[in-house]
Amino acid sequence: MMGVATTYLPYVAVPDTNDEALVDALRTEGVTGLEWATAAIVMVGAILISRLVKWLMIRALARRLDRALATLIARVTAYAILIVGFIYAIEPLGVRIGPILGALGIAGIAVAFALKDILENFVAGILLQLQRPFTYGDQVQIDAIEGSVIGVDSRFVTIRTPEGETVFIPSATVIKADINNYTQLGRRRTTVPVGVAYGTDLRRATSVLGEAVRSAEGVLGSPEPEVLVEAFGESSIDFVIRFWHEPTIADFWNVRSAVAHEIDVALKAADITIPFPQRSVWWMDDPADQPS
Repeated sequence: MMGVATTYLPYVAVPDTNDEALVDALRTEGVTGLEWATAAIVMVGAILISRLVKWLMIRALARRLDRALATLIARVTAYAILIVGFIYAIEPLGVRIGPILGALGIAGIAVAFALKDILENFVAGILLQLQRPFTYGDQVQIDAIEGSVIGVDSRFVTIRTPEGETVFIPSATVIKADINNYTQLGRRRTTVPVGVAYGTDLRRATSVLGEAVRSAEGVLGSPEPEVLVEAFGESSIDFVIRFWHEPTIADFWNVRSAVAHEIDVALKAADITIPFPQRSVWWMDDPADQPS
């Protein structure tokens, strides 16, 4: 009986050319300690120079540009210095940049999809700093959140509320929201409604209300306060009192309260009544009088 001879061929792995090129690019055999030290010094120097340039640019540009825009320009410049420093740092180690950049480009596409929300906030943050609907220190209302702007960066707009809370709003949310900037104009107008009883002399009531609002602490003399008849309501003749004051949220509440106090004192002194809502109810005792 004859046997069948079997020949076993040795396994030969076929390398992935892309992986092989990347590994070859990263090889640092034969690199001396001096070259490692040079790379480290270049990288550390790039970090220090980037921070120094960022600080100097913020100081120089903030005098001519908005602080948020100056910070954006300084950050981009600092990142560019770090990238150049990194390239020069790895050059003494014999690392080839081409294959690494190719691999990073492919990986970057996958990362872009994974970090879509972060990238969206980054782009929105740049647009906010270029369009400048507000800047550091402005008091704003963004949707239902109001407070002082204490930070604008590539991800968040940071708001400090009057309650002492720090709120981080994603830049993508801010750029889509309604933004009310209280402080940009330098002053702010507030309206206080007041009702007086029917039968009141409206000219006299207008004069009394005008004197009251002008005497309130915090009300600006220019533009002049306005006292206007708004409507004949169910229980009162309704006035609106409009006045200007400093734009901060604290001034809004303080001056509004001061105006209300002065109005109350002035109307009492003038014997003008502020009526409360009234309803007249008729009770029908006879069932025959009730509608069927």
